[in-house]
Amino acid sequence: MAEPKTKETDANVEEFLDAIADETQREDSKKVSAMMENATSAKPKMYGANIVGFGNHTLKYASGREQEWMKIGFSPRKANLTLYLTMDENWDEDLLSQLGKHKLGKGCLYIKRLSDIDENILEKLIEKSVEK
Repeated sequence: MAEPKTKETDANVEEFLDAIADETQREDSKKVSAMMENATSAKPKMYGANIVGFGNHTLKYASGREQEWMKIGFSPRKANLTLYLTMDENWDEDLLSQLGKHKLGKGCLYIKRLSDIDENILEKLIEKSVEK
């Protein structure tokens, strides 16, 4: 069975966040990190070189394979701040309609910067994701 490419590491999350070159993205990432830590009551951990994850849960694939993975997380990518939430296709459409400028993937929420969205709504989406 293939091992996942992205694994939990011992890298320092604070150093990773402090090294983000773009000041707005760095500050936004620190805010999202605080929101996720508050929602999960879990300390952040690095997954691979650029994903910050919180909490753990078991992913179950259709094949029957199981894998321990972060409950929620995010990655400050060049184009977007990518949030990995446990929503699958079951997003709360009412909250999303109030969020502001964003894009969706299967389990990802993409935002350019926090100033484009309502941070209170983002916190609610993060909390709902943790409850799933």
